[in-house]
Amino acid sequence: MSEPIRILIVDDHEIVRYGLSMVLTEESDMEVVGEAITGAEALSLTAELKPDVILMDLVLPDMDGVEVTRRIVDSQSPSQIVMLTSFAEDGRVRDAIQAGAIGYLLKDVLRPDLLRAIRAAARGEPALHPEAQRHLMRQIADVPEPSPLRGLTDRERDVLRLIGEGRNNRQIAATLTLTEGTVKGYVSAVLAKLGVADRTQAALIAVRNGMVNR
Repeated sequence: MSEPIRILIVDDHEIVRYGLSMVLTEESDMEVVGEAITGAEALSLTAELKPDVILMDLVLPDMDGVEVTRRIVDSQSPSQIVMLTSFAEDGRVRDAIQAGAIGYLLKDVLRPDLLRAIRAAARGEPALHPEAQRHLMRQIADVPEPSPLRGLTDRERDVLRLIGEGRNNRQIAATLTLTEGTVKGYVSAVLAKLGVADRTQAALIAVRNGMVNR
């Protein structure tokens, strides 16, 4: 028989700690090895007890659960951290995952789902409450695609705009008061930075990014 999953509960509400402990100790493959009320206690007990899984509240008296999570992860602790909280705002979910939490559960989670999440976390597998998943996916969807123009200098943007207008090197040189050789160098730089093979592809990018009046 394998060793039970060793769990540390971090929550400043006694009734929550008591309820969780009652639920978890009924499972033959789980063992509550400690309880912490503050972030400082969580850090100390994590170092002392080396739990397999930490159930971490988001709001603690001395620091938030995200900061505690970050410090535990930075200490290279092998413990897996599952946030167990009442909050599911986009930013909180994102911050917790970025800090290194492997799971994010809301306190309305059903008992079977909580147990399943703990077992998954012990195996190193992510465990997200459906609401947290939705918030996280919305965060990802809301991140704008980086502009393909971000690496261009002002002069290179001028050259790209004129390429988009269908100008050849001689016409671009006349418009910008440059030599054709200089324009040729700018065109090569623009194509390289955009990652395209020819002027036609570059012109399409100029049009798509509103650089050309149509």
